[in-house]
Amino acid sequence: MAGYRRQLYRDDALVLRVQKLGESDRIITLLTRRHGRLRAVARGVRRTTSRFGARLEPFGHVDLQLAGDPQGNIGSALHTVSQVEGIDLYGRRFLEDYPRYTTASAIAETAERLTPVEREPSLRLFQLTLGALRALAEGSHASSLVLDAYLLRGMALAGWAPALVACAVCGTPGQHRAFSVPAGGCVCPDCRPPGAAHPAPATIDLMSALTTGDWRVADATEVNHRRECSGLVAAHLQWHLERALRSLPLVDRDDRSVRTDLNEPAGTSEYGPEQGETAQ
Repeated sequence: MAGYRRQLYRDDALVLRVQKLGESDRIITLLTRRHGRLRAVARGVRRTTSRFGARLEPFGHVDLQLAGDPQGNIGSALHTVSQVEGIDLYGRRFLEDYPRYTTASAIAETAERLTPVEREPSLRLFQLTLGALRALAEGSHASSLVLDAYLLRGMALAGWAPALVACAVCGTPGQHRAFSVPAGGCVCPDCRPPGAAHPAPATIDLMSALTTGDWRVADATEVNHRRECSGLVAAHLQWHLERALRSLPLVDRDDRSVRTDLNEPAGTSEYGPEQGETAQ
């Protein structure tokens, strides 16, 4: 538009993805606190002389100044990054840790897929994603548990939470033994469709613990129940997304990097109000 002068505004954001643009620029996909998901051009960040190229790496929490219309009604859909300050560059803490890095990649891709409309504010998803990346950086829980907790809570925000304490079809309360992804979660014997899975009761308990943030129960689960939980969560998510996540098959479920010196009270979670609360 002739005579349009780009507006400057600030927000804090999580870097979800970076793409090369030309010889020295990048397109940065951001999940912002107040403006939802958006894309911005970072000029010259691939040059060795760039002032803030290192701050715009994936999984970082940054405070930035952008040039463009916050609502996207005027001018280019791509904004321009003019200033960046690092708040906490989580990716640096697990850059050489393959299980945590691949987990962070799956979290970032999921956050992008759960925000199909650009510039649509999603504060709770921002908080949830921030909390998951912080938990990965601190290494306080197994990366597979952090990922599954994030996916379950992200689906709850989207309205796709699997039924765990009542039949997904008829609503009969109780912990039912069958689990059907097309039906929406646990199903009673009367509503069980052909082909429904029959996970162990401990697997359903783990899914409930991850949803509510009961890390004492989640951290004490056995590996085989964690794997069964991961399979059900991934299948449920991709059924509703109607498309597979590219990064999910690359996730390494090795939990060697977990710290064991934490004594966290039962029923609490690292996902506090600022880190991202569990959806009710």
